[in-house]
Amino acid sequence: MTTLLDTTLEVRCVQYRREFHLPASIDPASRHILLEIGSCYGAITMPAELGERVQQRLSQADLAGPVVHHPRARRWTFITGPARPETLSTPVGAALFRLYATVACAGAQVVLPSADDERTGYRTWIQPPETVRSVPPLESVVEALLGR
Repeated sequence: MTTLLDTTLEVRCVQYRREFHLPASIDPASRHILLEIGSCYGAITMPAELGERVQQRLSQADLAGPVVHHPRARRWTFITGPARPETLSTPVGAALFRLYATVACAGAQVVLPSADDERTGYRTWIQPPETVRSVPPLESVVEALLGR
């Protein structure tokens, strides 16, 4: 098993791309490692308390995928498969809104932890990409969040 390297932004970004097959890029202005949301990947962010329950449900169903923790905001971002339009019907969208969960739209970007982020505790992995085989379908994460 490969472990995340505690090194430069560029080396970490290359590791995300080559070893974990995440199409990451570096934003030169912010110096963040970004994952584009769209046809290959999706993401859903929620309060950490809910994230813990969702992670447990997904693990029990053998669907755990990469999860980023934002400690200051106390929120978790689940990296998922892409969103399908029918996944986010009005009732589902309303339920997610009430739970303070947000689904990233196509064209959005998720910031992946850099070595500096992890050292400072600003952004860390709950479930790093090295420990999972694939990402769960967005629908599965939404179902776990809604307790279905």
